[in-house]
This record gives sequence, structure tokens and C-alpha cells, in this order.
Amino acid sequence: MTIFWLVVAFLGLWAGGIYNSLVRRRQRVKEAWRDIDIQLKRRYNLIPNLVETVKGYAAHEKTTFEDVATARSQAMQATGGKEKIAAENQLGKTLKSLFAVAENYPQLKASENFQKLQDELTDTENKIQAARRFYNSNVRDYNIAIKVFPNNLLARLFSFEAEPLFKVTEEAEREVPQVNFEKK
Repeated sequence: MTIFWLVVAFLGLWAGGIYNSLVRRRQRVKEAWRDIDIQLKRRYNLIPNLVETVKGYAAHEKTTFEDVATARSQAMQATGGKEKIAAENQLGKTLKSLFAVAENYPQLKASENFQKLQDELTDTENKIQAARRFYNSNVRDYNIAIKVFPNNLLARLFSFEAEPLFKVTEEAEREVPQVNFEKK
């Protein structure tokens, strides 16, 4: 009878260890997402200043400015991992269009204010990239942990769900921004 209770105690401690490990990994994923969120908010705050600076030099590029504003708004309002990731990819594409517009205005490129904003945005993008790598490595470890045996039994029992990776879509990376310089 004593052996039975020892086995039960061992199994209970073993299951508790697996459960605690899964909880720790899930919390690391949430913490990594908060790091990304901080950098995204910093980017959201820089974008209106950048758009206003470019507007002063290229006022007729109304469509580009509207696209950036719409994408920024959608990204800020997005909830949930997959929706947020898709909205961020769209925002990145519209920012590329904004910088393509800026390339055609030498006075704008020489503007100290524009340069400062562009440098800050570049710095923020680099921080987002680093935070995204950290997040993705935590998600990878967590997703593996909930899928391997015997963890998957407890993960299913306690409703541990797989988290999405924060990937930049290949089409967003390869797509060349379309810029139309016709006066409107």
C-alpha cells in the first residue's frame, strides 16, 4: 500500500512540475509580447510626426498619407496575435511607401527634423525586430513544450493553446512600394 501512495505522490509531483513549466513558458511568451507592444506604441507615436513632416514637402501625396493613417489606426486597434501581426505587416508596407515618397524630395531628405524622425523610426524598427526574435524564440519553445509527450496530455487537459509566431510576410518584404507622383 505504501508503494501505491509513493507512486501517486511521484505522479502528482511530476504532473505539477510539467504544469508549472508550461505556465512559466506561457508567461514568458506574454512578457515577450509586451516588449513588442511597447516598441509598437513608440512607432505609433512617431508616425504622425513623420507624416506631418513629409506633408509639408509633398502635400499632393494625399493617398499615401491616408494609407499610412489607416494602417496605423488598424494596427493600434488590432487585438489578438494573428490580427495584430497582419495589421503590423500592413503598416510596414505603408511606411515603405511613405519613405519612397520622401526619396523624391531632396529638400525633405535634407531636413533635420525628417532625418531625426527617420533615425528614431529606424531605431524603433530595429528594437521591434529584436523583440520579435525574442518573442518568436519563446513561442517556439512554448509551442514545442505543449506538443511533446507527455506534456501534451496536461496541456490539452488545462487548455494550453499554441501561440502564433510574429512573422513578417514574405510578400510584405519583397513588395516594392507603388508611388504615384501625379498632382491631385
